[in-house]
Amino acid sequence: MTTMEQITALCKRKGFIYPGSEIYGGFANSYTYGPYGVQMKNNLKALWWKMFIEQRPDMVGIDGTILLHPQTWKASGHVDTFNDPMMDCKNCQARHRADHLAETKMDGNADHMSLEELTTFIKEQGIKCPKCGKTDFTEARQFNLMFETQMAKTGEDSTAYLRPETAQAIFLEFKNVVDTTRVKVPFGIGQIGKAFRNEITPGNFIFRVLEFEQMEIEYFVPESEWEQHFDAWVKAMYDWCEVIGLEKDKIHELDVEGDALAHYSKKTIDLEYEFPFGVKELYGCAYRTNFDLTNHENASGKKLRWRDPQTNEEYIPHVIEPTFGVDRSILAILSTAYEEETLEGGEVRTVLHLKPVIAPVKVAVLPLTKKDGLPEKAQEILALAQSFGNCEYDEGGNIGKRYRRQDEVGTPVCVTIDYETLDDAAVTVRDRDTMAQERIKIADLQSYLKEKYFG
Repeated sequence: MTTMEQITALCKRKGFIYPGSEIYGGFANSYTYGPYGVQMKNNLKALWWKMFIEQRPDMVGIDGTILLHPQTWKASGHVDTFNDPMMDCKNCQARHRADHLAETKMDGNADHMSLEELTTFIKEQGIKCPKCGKTDFTEARQFNLMFETQMAKTGEDSTAYLRPETAQAIFLEFKNVVDTTRVKVPFGIGQIGKAFRNEITPGNFIFRVLEFEQMEIEYFVPESEWEQHFDAWVKAMYDWCEVIGLEKDKIHELDVEGDALAHYSKKTIDLEYEFPFGVKELYGCAYRTNFDLTNHENASGKKLRWRDPQTNEEYIPHVIEPTFGVDRSILAILSTAYEEETLEGGEVRTVLHLKPVIAPVKVAVLPLTKKDGLPEKAQEILALAQSFGNCEYDEGGNIGKRYRRQDEVGTPVCVTIDYETLDDAAVTVRDRDTMAQERIKIADLQSYLKEKYFG
């Protein structure tokens, strides 16, 4: 069973993900994607964009701003309802989620409990502060999860917020998209971008962080058709999981109910995944009704409606929202792909079984030695391989150690140039997963790699 310690150690050692601001002792729950990590992340986002935007005639994309008009968050309900129940320990001043404290002494979740009920339960149960062990807490109170910032101008709109979700930019641009494109309901608008949540208890590496990235879709439908589109999007999310290499038997479907539903949602299905630290939410699909467009229409005074060209009926579309977290996707992929394989003789090989489309390095080109013309020939091979994406050239050290370096970062294939290459115009191609080696003519190399790995 892969552990978080193995994942975090690999990420730091190989340049996937570093602790943020490390030279200053770190900054809690912030991380930097290193050279391999950012390449993997960009591959993931490009694949999502291709699969859900470019290859679907019913989808378009936008790139909205992080800072939106402050009225956006009042109309959307986030100012009033986007809260977590909070308690402070009077002894050590540590801040905790009150519902999480309560859940340490109950079977189930505490989402249904009021602030007064949480306070009473925690005191009666004698629940201790996880940091100092004392039982002296403040009263539970609501804590808004949006980061505030001050604009240079003065007036009622001088307070702005870092967006806690990417969805609202899409709703604000609904009319512009309808007016400037040839979209017809049902259609969707997709976006990839940063969001920010001032959560009290982030953690578990990149699973829950203050600054994260979402790949999100708002899919506009007639109210009478919402169920069929909802089901279709849940299926599309399962298809995506398969494409990026997640294991189907590790995916669990949760029908979110009652007070656990977001304030805008009438129905939400979470796809939970078996992470090394437990089964937790990976993706979500929500039926937002016409909540957002209606509220923005009322608050702005601008009509946010669709007119059916066949019937001339005008209405506010309802919305299905599939949401994919970039960082959680990366963590799920890494924890699934990671393996420590014991070989004959007892050697342990660390390998990432990444899908080639996700792998940060597509092909590693390795001249057997640094002399006798092999590096020059290897550069020719490198130029051929780069048609498939980011490749790596490595001429340092024992060839076996170079293979192991590539295994650790998930490179699906290595191409070795040896002395025979100069005579037979062929190279040795090594597969990451099987470690099998095959002799391939240079003239056939591109077609071979495309067919087997990058088709």
